[in-house]
Amino acid sequence: MYEPRTGALPVYRWRQAPKGLATRRQLREQRLRPGGQDPVAVIECRGGKRKAWLYEIDRALPIRPMTLAKEVALDKAMAKRQTCPTCRRRYTHCLPLRTLGACLDCHDGTPAAPFSYVLPPGESFAAAA
Repeated sequence: MYEPRTGALPVYRWRQAPKGLATRRQLREQRLRPGGQDPVAVIECRGGKRKAWLYEIDRALPIRPMTLAKEVALDKAMAKRQTCPTCRRRYTHCLPLRTLGACLDCHDGTPAAPFSYVLPPGESFAAAA
């Protein structure tokens, strides 16, 4: 598929790529990863404004299983994005910390649904008392 004369990869339009090629996201849906292989083509979307690399499905490898150490590291990273620095509540979604600096409840008083966060250790809900 690589064109040695020009050094360029073939470019396909949206939904025009041949069978056997997939983007990283499509590989991930099939529980595969590129596995170190170089892209063999490019797909263009939105009139050429977006591009994605295409990989051969036959050469893709299965994704690596999640280990306990990876899971702990991922949880720590997500905790930083989900925990409000003011009230210390950990939400089930990522907070707008770059723009607001806190959860909506701390920023402007918008109440959060009780099922969308977990209180810090040692605190309890008022209704449980």
